[in-house]
Amino acid sequence: MSKKHPIISVAGSSGAGTSTVKHTFDQIFRREGIKAVSIEGDAFHRFNRAEMKAELQKRYDAGDPTFSHFSYQANELGELERVFREYGETGTGRTRTYVHDDVEAQTYGTPPGEFTDWRPLESGSDLLFYEGLHGAVVNDEVNIAALADLKIGVVPVINLEWIQKIHRDRASRGYTTEAVTDVILRRMHAYVHCICPQFTETDVNFQRVPVVDTSNPFIARWIPTADESLVVIRFRNPRGIDFSYLTSMIGGSWMSRANSIVIPGGKMDLAMQLIFTPMVERLVHEAKRA
Repeated sequence: MSKKHPIISVAGSSGAGTSTVKHTFDQIFRREGIKAVSIEGDAFHRFNRAEMKAELQKRYDAGDPTFSHFSYQANELGELERVFREYGETGTGRTRTYVHDDVEAQTYGTPPGEFTDWRPLESGSDLLFYEGLHGAVVNDEVNIAALADLKIGVVPVINLEWIQKIHRDRASRGYTTEAVTDVILRRMHAYVHCICPQFTETDVNFQRVPVVDTSNPFIARWIPTADESLVVIRFRNPRGIDFSYLTSMIGGSWMSRANSIVIPGGKMDLAMQLIFTPMVERLVHEAKRA
């Protein structure tokens, strides 16, 4: 962690809503006049699309049906740790872009399923913002969590996450429900061992909970809306959090534990604005003082 060059890390599994969190933070940065540089977890995958397909088949043939993008071994976590450390020490680093589709291919001049070349982060930034799968990993080889100043976990309950993934992959990637189900099953081992432990390291967790029936996510016809959900917000250290202010500002909210608040799903953006604006301002203020 570095007071002079702070890092905000948002960790969440695929389809959990981390991109929505990034949009909220972009609003905060724009409103408060903060210059942030962003890096995405996709940039630190170890394999391009064709290589990943080959690696999956290789491991499956060797009797390992659990390998996925969630797995530590599928990602350059050492490189991600180096970027966090370099930025914290010097305010510099590098990143690249994983190109998902033809639209991005036209933007970056790189074929879909490939990475762009590594490029330096823009200079003169106030902070670094990471959004991806592994922003708070602690294992025998890396300790990424120790290098971030504010760590945020974003995760829906598991059935809701499956519904979101099934609908997204069928609509935007043309997968069948059976194909997506195979991916979900393959990811479960890494989800338990690589993704879930990070939410113990995060400073604030947002967990979306549907209040409609999601008992069989594989036949759900639509994704529960924000108004059909609640969001549980858990603070790792509640000291200094003004819960009475938050519950008065967020209609329909209440405290469920001494470190947790429950809000209507449609108020998630407002809650993030209220919670994180002072936190970000404090990080940037201390950085400028340093």
